[in-house]
Amino acid sequence: MSSPFLSVQGDPIPREQVLGSGGSAVVLLQNDLAVKTPLRYLWSSDSDVKANIESLRREQDVYRRLQDPDDDRSNGVVRCLGFSNEATQLAHMTNGDLRTYLAKCRPSAQLQLTWFRDMARTLGYIHDRRVLVADIASRNFLLDSNLCLKLCDFSEASLLPLDSDMETVDDNGYTTRIDIGLLGSVMYEVATGNKCEIDLFKDNLPTDGRAYWPERKFLPSTRGIWLGWIIEGCWDGGFSSAHGLLRALNSVNPRLSIYNILSPGLQIY
Repeated sequence: MSSPFLSVQGDPIPREQVLGSGGSAVVLLQNDLAVKTPLRYLWSSDSDVKANIESLRREQDVYRRLQDPDDDRSNGVVRCLGFSNEATQLAHMTNGDLRTYLAKCRPSAQLQLTWFRDMARTLGYIHDRRVLVADIASRNFLLDSNLCLKLCDFSEASLLPLDSDMETVDDNGYTTRIDIGLLGSVMYEVATGNKCEIDLFKDNLPTDGRAYWPERKFLPSTRGIWLGWIIEGCWDGGFSSAHGLLRALNSVNPRLSIYNILSPGLQIY
């Protein structure tokens, strides 16, 4: 049975090949690889397809920047296995995306903490490579066969000059702080099982395309939540960098932390 998608050449794409789709691309399972191609529907105009091809090529430049086999932190980014003008070949992650996984399974506190540390380590690496992600969400974290997380989808990312000061960089409102804040929303979703959608354009005028971090009153409460103080720090600017976030996560003892939530004031010896 055919899907609603077409190849760039206009050929129908079988539904069973489709792993997922977004605003500018569709991901297909081909020869055990996840192949990302420009989005095309039967009704798509030539200009739509051209824009989606350009988006794919910009994302390929980001992947090239982030593929560094000499830096172990790059393992937190899904591995690229090949490029062409109209496709990106990626390693296929057999356990799908984190959002879908969370809808079916509740990870242990230890696994959550492992994930959070891996997320922060990967984001620190990405910022060190002078990239802003901009679209950090649970649907963009993939799980391999060992339940290790890999970040994917850099279609909205900013590829910055290598001499950029990441503490002050601002790309139309997008900053390292917003990346960290969005990562905090993913941590909240993992810790609670509830989605946390962040609208960076909630109060914008139609002509204002800048991203703005929302006021605290528009974010959910972290009271009584596992690692709520760290999530709060992501949202209120308490961490100036992903490296600072990682240091905080490395200081956490999962056994003591979970007992403090279940039985406040209980002493553990």
